[in-house]
Amino acid sequence: MDDMAIIVTGSSGLLGSALVKALRADGVRVVRLVRRAPQGADESFWNPAKGLIDPAALEGAEAVVHLAGAGIGDRRWSDDFKREVVRSRVEGTRTLVKALTELSAGPPALLSGSAIGFYGDTGDREVDETSPPGSGFLAQDVVVPWEAETAPAEEAGIRVARLRTGLVLSRDGGMLPRILPVFKLGLGAPLGSGEQYWSWISIDDWVRAVQRVLKDPEISGPVNLTAPGPVTNAEFTRVLGEAVHRPTMPLAVPGFVLRTAIGGFAEEGVLTGQRVVPRRLLEAGHAFRHMGLNEALAAVL
Repeated sequence: MDDMAIIVTGSSGLLGSALVKALRADGVRVVRLVRRAPQGADESFWNPAKGLIDPAALEGAEAVVHLAGAGIGDRRWSDDFKREVVRSRVEGTRTLVKALTELSAGPPALLSGSAIGFYGDTGDREVDETSPPGSGFLAQDVVVPWEAETAPAEEAGIRVARLRTGLVLSRDGGMLPRILPVFKLGLGAPLGSGEQYWSWISIDDWVRAVQRVLKDPEISGPVNLTAPGPVTNAEFTRVLGEAVHRPTMPLAVPGFVLRTAIGGFAEEGVLTGQRVVPRRLLEAGHAFRHMGLNEALAAVL
């Protein structure tokens, strides 16, 4: 490479595209790993399922941000789709880490995507990066083996940060655009008990947090990318209704209705929750732009 770059996988997704835009706005050279024919010098081909990657694209890079993986809530959880969710994360991380550890002058840092699903259902118990993994498909079948694939990079002396991301609030993708039309009709309602905690972060704060981790050599290991103020689903419903100036329904949507409508994702992605605190970022002195849900939704909407 003529100049040091940051390598990004999953750059066409909600998070990757926002990060690439912000990095380039700051004058950072970004090279995107893509699974099609590259369309310029800022792209390089890789095929994680076949273990294909161009080492030259990684040689001498400043850092790698690995965000590739099938969207967990994109489709109904069939057995085939669940296998794809796991495969896309495990194989992609394995391919990338293998290439990084074989370089003579590899990047000193790897920021690898992860999720707060690691903690399972925490009820009203507050958890941080020191907490153990929970149970269930997301925790034990997805996140634990996904994160384990980064271990060889750590052993090779690469600084590894595992980005355990919560519910990202954005108008451009994720959950918010799916539920906004319902709330704008005045039909928003708590889901299930409404007592499950949703640990959220605005897309702006997510990008800023990743930029902080990129720049701070002292931050490694698991890093919770959530705002400091998780809320219950009932509170989230109330605040979002106020943000769009519409009433919300007094009765909750029963869990069995959600399970029938969207299958297994309802159980682990909607009806259970995690009360997650971003302890690592707070201890590092990171300043969140949107500390409260009200201000985050105001900014996003």
